[in-house]
Amino acid sequence: MKSPTRKIAEIVEPQAVVEGAGVRLKRSIGGHALNYLDPFLLLDHFQSTTPADYQAGFPLHPHRGIETVTYLLTGAVRHRDSVGNTGEIGPGDLQWMSAGRGILHEEMPQVRPEGITGFQLWVNLPARLKMTEPRYQDIRSDHIPEITHKNGATIRVIAGTVDEVKGPMIGIAAEPTYLDVFVPAHSAFTLPIDRGQTVFAYVFAGAARIQSCDLSRLSA
Repeated sequence: MKSPTRKIAEIVEPQAVVEGAGVRLKRSIGGHALNYLDPFLLLDHFQSTTPADYQAGFPLHPHRGIETVTYLLTGAVRHRDSVGNTGEIGPGDLQWMSAGRGILHEEMPQVRPEGITGFQLWVNLPARLKMTEPRYQDIRSDHIPEITHKNGATIRVIAGTVDEVKGPMIGIAAEPTYLDVFVPAHSAFTLPIDRGQTVFAYVFAGAARIQSCDLSRLSA
């Protein structure tokens, strides 16, 4: 059953933090203002054309009991982990890793003229899956379907289903709907959401009005 129109419960301004070996990023979920949004533990936004802001990357470090989802808009990130997986993702690509009972991995942004822009989402694993085998997969940009609505809005369906189009990211315990949405000026986008699901929107370019609340560009 679909719920009635939802109201915004809280507006969170991302906080500037430094993680890894010195990567500058902005954190919304997982910061002091919003430290947990079940099942989402953390949302980081990294964006810079200055190599010193990101080139040190995230050298080998452990995870356990969570899943990490990295989505790039520009630049490249190389991955290596303790179970033998290696790979590189570029613009529009996605990396999904389930740490399960434990894994060591590194994520190293590559220095390019265009810099790097992207997001990393941490998703909590339920208790029954926290000791499962670690898993990793790359999803290339050309495997992510894109829908265009009559009003010009475009939706990249990363996970979940929109207009009967299913995203390629499957096997995630939380069964999220993960969308990259572009809405033209003076237009609108509406998405039906199942009752009981946690919902958040992150505005990273331009400005938006969501249920009469003005949200300016949060990545500035």
